Amino acid sequence: MANKSDLTRDAWMLKGPLAKRGYDWWWHSLTAENVVTGESKAFYIEFFTCNPALAKDEPVIVWNRPEAQKRGERPSYLMVNVGTWGREKAQLHRFFAWKDVRMSAVLPYEITAGDCLCSETHTKGSVVITAEEVAAHPEWMCDAGSMSWDLDIKKDVSFHVGYGAGKFFRDLNAFEMFWHAEGMKTKFSGEIVFNGVHYRVRPETCYGYADKNWGGDFTSPWVWLSSNNLRSLKTGKQLMNSSFEIGGGRPKVFGVALDRKLLGQFWYEGKNYEFNFSKFWTGSGTKFDCWETEDEIHWHVVQTTLTAKLDSQIVCKKADMLLINYEAPNGTKRHNRLWNGGTGTGVLKLYRRVGKKEILIDEIEAANIGCEYGEYDR
Repeated sequence: MANKSDLTRDAWMLKGPLAKRGYDWWWHSLTAENVVTGESKAFYIEFFTCNPALAKDEPVIVWNRPEAQKRGERPSYLMVNVGTWGREKAQLHRFFAWKDVRMSAVLPYEITAGDCLCSETHTKGSVVITAEEVAAHPEWMCDAGSMSWDLDIKKDVSFHVGYGAGKFFRDLNAFEMFWHAEGMKTKFSGEIVFNGVHYRVRPETCYGYADKNWGGDFTSPWVWLSSNNLRSLKTGKQLMNSSFEIGGGRPKVFGVALDRKLLGQFWYEGKNYEFNFSKFWTGSGTKFDCWETEDEIHWHVVQTTLTAKLDSQIVCKKADMLLINYEAPNGTKRHNRLWNGGTGTGVLKLYRRVGKKEILIDEIEAANIGCEYGEYDR
């Protein structure tokens, strides 16, 4: 659906079976400016929840404890995961036991723990990890550093994937991994302090993004691409009312793995082009390839419907990316090369299709691309 807000999909989903074997997270990514030098730097903020019905007095982390896994233990915590890409990249994790977490029982969602808060319209908090703590706690899966933030959030464009994440399929837990991007194009404002350096966040230059994922496990391959810093190569003008989004991998429905599939949307100057395999009547199809070189990660995605085509070629330098870490709800860690970045670049070619004829609408230069690619260890 074209730019349809749905706050019910942003609600906390860990009820029923997912309360004992499920995760739910809210992700935000943006670009900020050094208040002294003006240099741009990309950041992310994520609130990751896992298995609340298995709560204990302390956060339960299992992935590196084989004896606990044999006993059937599973993780249970809120993880506030924040960090940055590019030079001086880092991921910082702060864990809370469920007794120290408060979740809103009504819409819109709001989650608080200590000085950390996340809602539809605001997020703030702090994470401080010392080098000594990192050495003593490898189970935290993170780097040393400090980051605090205080940001207002305004979500302008949404990617509503349709009935696949609707209430009927959510109640059945039909998919192993659900997705909703309430803020495919999001304007953040406020400040971030990273390792003592102050950054300003402005709506005009933050190129912000906000989404959520939930379910019982992750996907492999795992693919995500998104940006709203887009410039037309035909006119040379910045596309101020545009945003694109691609995500997915190999979805499982009722435990059965489908072929490699991606969902996608290009909101191009107020007009919607959607590429959604669940909407079979649109003739949607996708071909994609992701690969590593010595220094880069590459994505090539071709998406088509009966009336449109989007050809996306994206690249991001490994030196600017993180190998981001997640523990699955069953206590395993199978994604150990999940490349995650916020500084990708690329070119998108958007076509109108008339029968067998393809007519170029625009060729677009994309920057500040949020990007992800990884496959399970074999």
